[in-house]
Amino acid sequence: MGRQAADTGRHWYVIHTYSGYEDAVREALMQRIESLGMQDLIFDVVVPKETQIVIKKGEPVTEEKRIFPGYVLVDMIVTDDSWYAVRNTPNVTGFVGSGNIPVPVEPEEWKVIKKHMGQAEPKFKINFSENDNVVILDGPFANYEGNISNIDEEKGKVKVLITIFGRETPVELDFTQIKNK
Repeated sequence: MGRQAADTGRHWYVIHTYSGYEDAVREALMQRIESLGMQDLIFDVVVPKETQIVIKKGEPVTEEKRIFPGYVLVDMIVTDDSWYAVRNTPNVTGFVGSGNIPVPVEPEEWKVIKKHMGQAEPKFKINFSENDNVVILDGPFANYEGNISNIDEEKGKVKVLITIFGRETPVELDFTQIKNK
């Protein structure tokens, strides 16, 4: 057996892939599990992704982003056969581990990964920084210019200092309501 310590049982393992091939590797591996009858050794294959909101052409667009480009997670029991099936899937470059011995993902790490993947609320992908000079696109202050004084990534909000009646006034806006000048 030699691939890992005996009887370590079922764990999540990380495999390396060529970046950009993660989903293809997942598909190929799912097909191999089926065709090689490995359902009792390989249980699940996951490409960890999180949902982000990105601004494209001034519009908010929801995108799935890979959390770990170049990696795929496999829930499996490592035997010579299951190791060989995974290792010889096209575009898999190897297991993460020491030498040929795959090292399981720690339960704490897996919790963090699952939490990222399970985010109900998409995260905002922010292309702004504090002090950026921006133009407000809509709302009562449309076309006003100002500087970002604060960014709240969790809520997708920014505070922009604009000048009204000769005074600097902070205005809270959504990311979608501003663009860089």
